[in-house]
Amino acid sequence: MKILSHVDPGYTAFVSRLKRRALPEVGVRDLVAEIIAQVGAKGDEALVTFTKRFDGAELSPKALFVSEEEFVAARKSVSLATRKAVACSLKNIHAFAKRGLRQNWCGKNAEGAMVGERFTPFDRVGVYVPGGKAPLVSTALMTAGFAQAARVPEIIAATPCGADGTVNPALLYALLAAGVTEVIKVGGAQAIAALALGTQSIRPVDRIFGPGNRFVVEAKRQLVGAVSIDLLPGPSEILILSDKSGNPDFIAADMLAQAEHGGDSVVGLVTDSKALLGRVVKSIDQQLPALARGKIIRAVLKTGTFLLHVKSFEEAVVIANAFCPEHVSLITAEEKRWLPRIRTAGAIYLGADSPVAVGDFLAGPSHTLPTGGAGRSFSGLRADQFQRRTSIVRLDKKSVRASLAVVEEFARLEGLDAHGRSTAIRLEQ
Repeated sequence: MKILSHVDPGYTAFVSRLKRRALPEVGVRDLVAEIIAQVGAKGDEALVTFTKRFDGAELSPKALFVSEEEFVAARKSVSLATRKAVACSLKNIHAFAKRGLRQNWCGKNAEGAMVGERFTPFDRVGVYVPGGKAPLVSTALMTAGFAQAARVPEIIAATPCGADGTVNPALLYALLAAGVTEVIKVGGAQAIAALALGTQSIRPVDRIFGPGNRFVVEAKRQLVGAVSIDLLPGPSEILILSDKSGNPDFIAADMLAQAEHGGDSVVGLVTDSKALLGRVVKSIDQQLPALARGKIIRAVLKTGTFLLHVKSFEEAVVIANAFCPEHVSLITAEEKRWLPRIRTAGAIYLGADSPVAVGDFLAGPSHTLPTGGAGRSFSGLRADQFQRRTSIVRLDKKSVRASLAVVEEFARLEGLDAHGRSTAIRLEQ
């Protein structure tokens, strides 16, 4: 763990590096570009090749999709406890999502024309669910579940299979419960390319949703235009801001929970209490030995974890806004003072009794959030992202007449006399 105080020589340099921009690495960018080109040129054949190369699974083009038999087996195999957990999570997701769906509206502008907006669900969307070290059942719900709430008719999921060519049954069950209509056993940048460009067996989608590693995020970035995307959600992050009122055991537990994601995860604590920082470090050491994924957690603690003792809580908030973390945990006796000051976080968890894990699995808002500094420009996944917006305009003779002078002036300014004529002609007949 990197532990620094504001009085230490390397503190200022370290804090300055926390101001991030979500920019691709050159090596990642070039590899992803090659993968996309191969999928575009060879389709299913490229997916089979990359699945064997990256996941160790030998699939035929016909076996890229999860079969009906696999879905039936998944339904039968999951426990009652899993079914109940999925149902509880989806209930909250749907309730939260429905509040965020946009509604059709219409009104009149200053010239009397009827104007409005219509919102319809996308016809076909793709959701990416990471695999790898653990089956992210909750991610299936917090992507596809929002599409389901928005009434998207076709939802195709992509998730990497194991070396034996199978997908975790609990994950398949969650995807079915969330309304997914197709599942492909493909992960990584190649899955994003297949969803965006299509292959011989996979029809392209209108929009792609879901988190992933840096290769998945870079593929989404490169394919904007061929398809639209939700945001740039990569490896998990948490930044805990706490004053002396924080509970060191709770803070340590939240840090360990996020480190459990492994990989390129980032875990940070910023506090104006040196005593609290010391107690958190001690609690991490005490809690870690009992955790099953200790090896993965230790790797993140070593390379992706920092604890900062700042001069003031004001500085802690400045650091949070510069860092743009996926999750901010705000623990302070002056919550009303500091909450409005945090602007760039994907999600904010308030108070000592708000573990991020509840948001990951159950609370309702999607846990698909911007990472790597992308929170400066992107928001987390929302239900209205599954809706296509269309503007509506209707004029009658009276509103045409009221609009004509302004239209003709713009037409003159821009040298577009046909525009002016197309309006004037309606008052001549």
